[in-house]
Amino acid sequence: MADLLWDDVRWCFDPEMMGPLPDVWVRGASAEDWQSVLDLVVESGWGCQYSEGGSVLPVPLVEAVLSRPAGSECPELRVWPAEGVLAIFRFYAADEIDFDVDLRELQGQDRLDVFCGFLTAIGRRLGKSVLMDSEGGDGTHPVLGFDAAADCVVVMAEPQVS
Repeated sequence: MADLLWDDVRWCFDPEMMGPLPDVWVRGASAEDWQSVLDLVVESGWGCQYSEGGSVLPVPLVEAVLSRPAGSECPELRVWPAEGVLAIFRFYAADEIDFDVDLRELQGQDRLDVFCGFLTAIGRRLGKSVLMDSEGGDGTHPVLGFDAAADCVVVMAEPQVS
């Protein structure tokens, strides 16, 4: 059974309303949480590509990523939980796991199920909520996400009427 039904949440995935690249995050994270996400990517068999400054490199241990010199380019990890579905993680800080998804890739029930499964896998691994806000949002009004207490993906906002 799906966590969410497409017809009920399609408004959350409207690139015009949310911006095409909404922000997804786990607050209150740690270096250990980041390492758990890297381990999950490998264990799940999801496609991935790590890069620093445009150079593709093997995925390092998270300590190396988070201890880079000040002023260096922010590394990113591209993860494909399914063909045609991309999440881009950026290692801005140890205390917040931050990634973007492209709403244009998340249209329809099948893609929604992939996305919900991805959020659930991360949330369960970390025991923390994984929340999605509109592109450029300040994180105070998540639209949906994996609710760790409920152990499922839930809608956290009301549809906006235009």
